Amino acid sequence: MGYEDETWWSRFEQPSLHSWAEAGEPMRLLQKEATKGDPDSKALSCYGLYLPEVGRTWLRFVDGRPVSAITTQFLSWSCQGLEALGKKALLLIWDNASWHKSKFVTEWIAAHNQKVKNGGHHGVRIVACFLPKKSPWLNAIEPKWIHGKRKVVEPERLLGAYELAERICEVFGCAHEEHLSIPQEVA
Repeated sequence: MGYEDETWWSRFEQPSLHSWAEAGEPMRLLQKEATKGDPDSKALSCYGLYLPEVGRTWLRFVDGRPVSAITTQFLSWSCQGLEALGKKALLLIWDNASWHKSKFVTEWIAAHNQKVKNGGHHGVRIVACFLPKKSPWLNAIEPKWIHGKRKVVEPERLLGAYELAERICEVFGCAHEEHLSIPQEVA
């Protein structure tokens, strides 16, 4: 079973958190703002798959935003990782995002499962299960996002996009993989 979701990691917004400071000294967080020549994006989009059985969360960052063509790349990559762990199927718990329910993704999952079933393609079958609408608390990856955002906060300076991604991967104990992007033939 795996819980899938996407999130944005802002370089500027601070998550709500509790803090402590030296007696008599207030805790100050730097007000972060984009500068004119900053080449990095304001936020990083990220796909995640939380696998409670193996105690791991896998992440892939996205150049751009979540869309159907990137969702299928993430699913394919996740299935390769699960196959390496000896898994045969993924019960995929996810929300009703438009790119999850799209014709492109549902047809890709059906074709992927057919290849696995026919034996011509080793791999992991996907059984997609949608959560009820407006029920993010049912997705077990949601608290991981919240706690992760609190752990990567930098109070004193603005992090670059790559440095932020590295911190996020460190918090989740995973490698910083090549970012996913829309294939040229789809763009």
